[in-house]
Amino acid sequence: MRYAMAIDTNKCVGCADCVVACQTENNVPVGYARDWIAEIVAGTYPNVELEIRSERCNHCDNPPCVRACPTGASHVVEGGIVKVTPEECIGCGACIQSCPYDARFSHPKGYVDKCTFCDHRVKKGRDPACVAVCPTKCMYFGDLDDPSSDVSEAMKNRKYKALAPEAGTDPHIFYLM
Repeated sequence: MRYAMAIDTNKCVGCADCVVACQTENNVPVGYARDWIAEIVAGTYPNVELEIRSERCNHCDNPPCVRACPTGASHVVEGGIVKVTPEECIGCGACIQSCPYDARFSHPKGYVDKCTFCDHRVKKGRDPACVAVCPTKCMYFGDLDDPSSDVSEAMKNRKYKALAPEAGTDPHIFYLM
């Protein structure tokens, strides 16, 4: 089992409902975020393109954050979800520096925090909060090893990309184009 998320950049409108849902579901402190909206502008006038996408931890198969963690607080759990155990984290920031996706932050309580794919919801058979609230239904979540999962179905007939492939992390966030 390998959990993954695909985000349709043609359907995302940048409303940030996913960000608010995550903050509410996970009690993220005001001023911090486990996910965010990125607006990428490419080209020069008059040939300009805008890509809007929801970004977060990429739950990599080869996570440099886990290797960089001196205490083992950053680790991989079932389904390939990368997590941080707050009680084991010393807040050194090595994992923050090693993440090519800028997906971690120092929590005011002294530990590093990040997206968990709402694993507490996933264990109950529910989608992550961000996926559940998306008004355009541009986010797909599921098991990459299951060809009939929502994420696998979404990626079957579409071109997609991952961010920073040169980092060699084998990320599990994909952007449908």
